[in-house]
Amino acid sequence: MSDGIRLRDAPTHAEQFFPAADQVPESKRHLKLRTLLYQVLDLAFADRASIGCDQFVYWEPTNPQACLAPDAFVRFGQADTLFDSWKTWQSGTPEVAVEIISKSDERDRDWAAKLSRYTGLGVSELVRFDPDSTDEPLRVWDLTDGHLVERVVTRGSTPSRYLPGHWLVLQTPELGAVLRLSHDPQGAHLYPTPAEEHARALERVRELEAELKRAGEG
Repeated sequence: MSDGIRLRDAPTHAEQFFPAADQVPESKRHLKLRTLLYQVLDLAFADRASIGCDQFVYWEPTNPQACLAPDAFVRFGQADTLFDSWKTWQSGTPEVAVEIISKSDERDRDWAAKLSRYTGLGVSELVRFDPDSTDEPLRVWDLTDGHLVERVVTRGSTPSRYLPGHWLVLQTPELGAVLRLSHDPQGAHLYPTPAEEHARALERVRELEAELKRAGEG
């Protein structure tokens, strides 16, 4: 997650500089949490949506400082491409954005400022995941009449209004709390990572081989 930019001295309107990258330290845990979520969204929706992961998103064509770098975002309408940054006046506003809170964030002060920026962006569903929170690891805001309004999240999961599934937090041995998307609110049918999808395919092959072996012996 990085939302700073580098801007050349006094650029003219025609010379506005919209960086595609910035050097911001990131913990390995944050990287793995962000990558896991990106892999899930990419596998599930890249055939019909653009999937972002820490790329700059700009929403004012004359103001490069109006930018954010969500840990994940989704914009439906066309298959994913290898874009360097995202400009809403060219490609549209993402429907969904996700922020993963890190230990370096000053949770209350930083979030108030970031929420204001997401309101300016106009994202329709904003998901905030704090892996170190025991009280509210998952919080979600919806765009209502030009304002991001926090919804009530109960029992640790909540449906996405734009993705076909439910947001929920699961505990894992390696990373602790992780944010996942599931077909059901309990997390029994998760959208898989590529590694999980591969493991499922191998298991299915083994099941079919066992069935063929039993049929041959019968």
